[in-house]
Amino acid sequence: MMILDTINFDKHKRKAMQPSVRPTRQEVPCSRSPSRISSHPRCCSSAWASAPRSAALTSPCRRRSRFLSLYLLISIGFRGGAEVAHQGLTLALALTIGAGVVLSAGLPFIAYALLRYGAGLDHINAAAVAGHYGSISAVTFVAVTGALTQLALPFDGYMIAVAAAMETPAIFSALLIARSGQGKAKGEFSGDFLREIALNGSIVALLGAFAVGCITGERGMASLKPFLLDAFPGFLCVFLLDMGLIAGRGLRDGWKSLSAAVAGFAWVMPLIGAAFAAAFAWLIGLSAGSTAILMTLGASASYIAVPAAMRLALPAANPAIALTLSLGLTFPFNLIVGIPLYIAAAQIIAR
Repeated sequence: MMILDTINFDKHKRKAMQPSVRPTRQEVPCSRSPSRISSHPRCCSSAWASAPRSAALTSPCRRRSRFLSLYLLISIGFRGGAEVAHQGLTLALALTIGAGVVLSAGLPFIAYALLRYGAGLDHINAAAVAGHYGSISAVTFVAVTGALTQLALPFDGYMIAVAAAMETPAIFSALLIARSGQGKAKGEFSGDFLREIALNGSIVALLGAFAVGCITGERGMASLKPFLLDAFPGFLCVFLLDMGLIAGRGLRDGWKSLSAAVAGFAWVMPLIGAAFAAAFAWLIGLSAGSTAILMTLGASASYIAVPAAMRLALPAANPAIALTLSLGLTFPFNLIVGIPLYIAAAQIIAR
């Protein structure tokens, strides 16, 4: 009995002296994606420990950019709605919205031809990039309206509705182009994809503020003037500086995916879109300010709504190509060269 007790004591002693083995990170049921962190406390700690430090640091930057974007879109949408309430619905409004829809649906076919046969880009990526250049950039729209306000050049308030109408037709044109080459992609017109388009934040903010402006009219504008009008130039300056930093990072990270011909497309396509928009504006008889806005919308490229939709509809496309072109090359081109050129051309066309 004493021998048995001694053996058992030695077993327990050796077991107590062995270090406890903790489960490795692979044994913890945790997703590797930082955006899908489990509620398990051990998983959260390991995920945040393995996440890059830059991701945590950029979160406040993203919140700042989102706040500035929402403020500018709401300000412009509300002012446009109040202006429509003052002027009423006209034939020019219907014709301009129709012209915007035709531009948004037609420009992707021109962009695809240039990219596919001129720059040699593959079919799927050419279709995805073409969708970006048929849609519009809400930030560029904000910039041109701010420039027109500073120049005291009036424009029609219903151009807000035109901008919102030009967001989505280009997406369906891009999908039509992609399907024509490789057949219908899986999940192309799924419920998630349609919901992503209809509930896109920029569209909801623009149309929601536009509707509120139409309902409240001049009385609502007078109440919100200190917030939506007086503070607008300062917020616009901060936002453009922030977008400049983002554009610089995109150009630094994505330039390796581009050839010289594809990069040149980012500066040629805005001029083509602006030329078609100028022709429509001349036929409708828009004012100089509204002509400049329509030209800017035709020249701009989306980097918010369309990339989100393309991720769902065309997952095989490389998003770095489209974002580098639209955000890193076309966006600065429109701000520095394009908008002054479009305003000067619009004043000549509208005479």
